[in-house]
Amino acid sequence: MIYRSSVGDLDLSKITRLYPAVVVDLNGEVAEMSLEWAELYGEKVKLKSYILVFDFTPVHEEKKNRTILEFKTKDELMSAMQEVSQFFQN
Repeated sequence: MIYRSSVGDLDLSKITRLYPAVVVDLNGEVAEMSLEWAELYGEKVKLKSYILVFDFTPVHEEKKNRTILEFKTKDELMSAMQEVSQFFQN
């Protein structure tokens, strides 16, 4: 299951976690937060981007192996999520 993304080909069969998030700036601190968190508290922080995180890190491994796709809008993120979900429908 190869997903051809803007940053290269991603082997979806090796994913351990796949999740959307937002990147926010809170008083100079940049952090990843959940979409739900952004909906609740988004007006209190500066929203920098939406991201889709492809985590390939094996369970119990400390060294992270992640690929992140970055989007300007929530609609772009949702569109990418729909594309990726098609690979898991079969």
